Amino acid sequence: MRVFFDSSAFVKRYIAEEGTETVLKWCNQATELCLSGIAIPEIISALCRLQRENRITPLQYRHMKTMLMADILDASIGDLTPEVIRQTVAALENNILCGMDAIHLGSALTFKADVFVSADDRQCAAAANAGLHVDKV
Repeated sequence: MRVFFDSSAFVKRYIAEEGTETVLKWCNQATELCLSGIAIPEIISALCRLQRENRITPLQYRHMKTMLMADILDASIGDLTPEVIRQTVAALENNILCGMDAIHLGSALTFKADVFVSADDRQCAAAANAGLHVDKV
């Protein structure tokens, strides 16, 4: 099963919060983990913010970053191909999304994901509108 995670969902793999158990369940069930190339910098940005806010320690940051970098070695990472861009533009024209959220959706559609996992209401609605099976975490 090809499971696509946007940044808001995949970060829950490293930060224990509401939705973490569901994300871990999907990670375990997936035969292929799929992410957009923008997910990694977005997740690192979130972890850096948490460190600046003293919500995680520098040691926790390094550990989470190491785990993320190890995880992406086995994941399918989407590039900004012409097809992803085409799907992204269509997502923007048919939904109320910001550009980065539309890139996640365009990537998931290009991957032909079996499941789209996100914590974002608008992305979930847009993904469902595009015919994807959605799990909001």
